[in-house]
Amino acid sequence: MKILSRGIAILIAFFGIWLLLAQVDFVTFFKIKEIKSGTESSIGNLIWKQLKRTEDIIYNDSIVAALDSLLLPLCEENFIERDSLKVHIIDKDEINAFAMPDNHLVVYTGLIEASKNEQALLGVLGHEIAHLEGNHVMKKLSKEIGFSVLLSITGANASVIKEVISSLSSSAYDRSLEQEADLKSVEYMMNASIDPRPFADFMYELSIDNELHKYTYWISTHPESEARAKYILNKIKGKKIKSTQILSDKSWARFKKQIEDN
Repeated sequence: MKILSRGIAILIAFFGIWLLLAQVDFVTFFKIKEIKSGTESSIGNLIWKQLKRTEDIIYNDSIVAALDSLLLPLCEENFIERDSLKVHIIDKDEINAFAMPDNHLVVYTGLIEASKNEQALLGVLGHEIAHLEGNHVMKKLSKEIGFSVLLSITGANASVIKEVISSLSSSAYDRSLEQEADLKSVEYMMNASIDPRPFADFMYELSIDNELHKYTYWISTHPESEARAKYILNKIKGKKIKSTQILSDKSWARFKKQIEDN
């Protein structure tokens, strides 16, 4: 009888402690959110400082304004605060764009030059914005590099910063996150009355263009491009597609010419 009573007492104590602990907000108690937010901001700033030291950043007002005018309707129609995105244009032949911690978005001139139209470019940029909005960037880094290692970056560990940049700029996310970002980009475009079909065409064309292959980092690091193009087209199948042109043909041509001449 004593053993039974003791067992019941232990069970009561266990559930009592469990209920008590369930009421504790551990995220707030241990300030996990603040740590993650502070770490993300620190990582983003350190990576950006490293890129500024090593890359040729474009600050041309006309070029920056043209890209901003393209991004603005995509953001506005999807309730994304445009000022929250820190967009940087880097003069580099690679056909690439990538998201970094703390809402930094890097766009290489090679991507702009390779884009036949604004829709193709916006499809790629929408994909990267989706990674930012979905918090995919920190998930990727935490998985590949480790959260404890990321914390060490706040001490400006140069080797780790380089590893982070390499991971973000030249490797894909998990397949599920890539598909999520693709389809979210399509949603962004549809909401802004931008035709997503050129986005699918762009991915497919780059994946089979041997001449551009060595420069096509965005496609080569995102596997199954043909399959992805197909599920993007399936997503919009049967839907009424609006096609609003943001830049005039003349403005788009001028934008690309400025990129090429820069």
